[in-house]
Amino acid sequence: MDLFDKLNTNLGPLGKHSELSEGYFTFPKLEGEIAPRMKFKGKDVLTWSLNNYLGLGNHPEVRKADAEAAQKWGAAYPMGARMMSGQTDLHEQLERELAEFVGKESAYLLNFGYQGILSVIDSVLDRKDVVVYDSECHACIIDALRMHLGKRYVFPHNDIENCEKQLERATKLANEQGGGILLITEGVFGMTGDQGKLAEIVKLKEKFNFRLLVDDAHGFGTMGKTGAGTGEEQGVQDQVDLYFSTFAKSMASIGAFIAGDAKVIHYLKYNMRSQIFAKSLPMLLVEGALKRLELLRTQPELKDNLWKIVNALKNGLTEKGFSIGNSNSPVTPVVLNGTVGEAATLSKDLRENHNIFCSVVIYPVVPKGMIILRLIPTAVHTLDDVEETIAAFEAVKDKLASGYYKTSELAISFGE
Repeated sequence: MDLFDKLNTNLGPLGKHSELSEGYFTFPKLEGEIAPRMKFKGKDVLTWSLNNYLGLGNHPEVRKADAEAAQKWGAAYPMGARMMSGQTDLHEQLERELAEFVGKESAYLLNFGYQGILSVIDSVLDRKDVVVYDSECHACIIDALRMHLGKRYVFPHNDIENCEKQLERATKLANEQGGGILLITEGVFGMTGDQGKLAEIVKLKEKFNFRLLVDDAHGFGTMGKTGAGTGEEQGVQDQVDLYFSTFAKSMASIGAFIAGDAKVIHYLKYNMRSQIFAKSLPMLLVEGALKRLELLRTQPELKDNLWKIVNALKNGLTEKGFSIGNSNSPVTPVVLNGTVGEAATLSKDLRENHNIFCSVVIYPVVPKGMIILRLIPTAVHTLDDVEETIAAFEAVKDKLASGYYKTSELAISFGE
């Protein structure tokens, strides 16, 4: 077989119908200013698919800071990697402020979240080390573990009893090989919205010798009294050995950081290939991140507004009989039963006839027969937005239960 012959056979359940799905279900185009209401295919839609938790994407102070930084520095400065010619006082300032905010000795800026955590994991492990990780860890973590030359053990999502069993296996092997153990989980799981059981995992340190890496992309800025994350929320931030988050969620920007003990961060600065061999984070993004972090610290009303909307949305949905799984974070999954074809038709109905735009999650991300409508509340949504959305969901839920979506041409075209 020619190398490229196989490429069209692996497009997924929607991608294989690209003539129908592209631009609508895959690669849809939201247009206009970042806001709860944007345009999709020329129509105004109420959108719940932006990770703009605190509403900073279009916050006037943020827009002003971004514009002034772009005017001052352009998009190029600094040129070169941090180790060579890309180091600045502002990069170091942002790292100090991030470390202080999340309660760690030191932090290091990363250009991207996906690339960053992949490189962190690659840097701290060698072939003698053993990894234990949650089965629902993000794709960036899974990709990092694909590169790991040593052994890895997975435990079912948030199953602490099984996690302990995997730690027992890992301990035996690590002792035989002279390696260490890294346990990886998430603060908030971005698809289901439930928190990782950090407090219970930390308690296992009484029995096992391991280091804990937490990916808190969805928890930073949204969880904990000060917004310092899920470790703060659960009272165990000091027991998280490596704390990772991205700027792409609450900070509404690009970039990421890793925080921990100073000696570990110092090691990473000299060993992370993604930073050693990549251009430094542009100054306009660094200055923008400093402003965003300032707002996280000084405007707690942003997080308060977020949680007002989160609680109204979740309470309203559950009162109407919807299942939101085990979510205990802003991420709000609405769990329904149906086929891929029904999901496609339901989504089209929501967007075209109810003007609601949200992410639709189908097999193979979730089991066959399950549909998740994933909602991301933000501080700039309103209670009226919540009421409008719940009413629309009631309408499509009734249609789904009646079999209405099975008979549409779109559902049939997906082979359902």
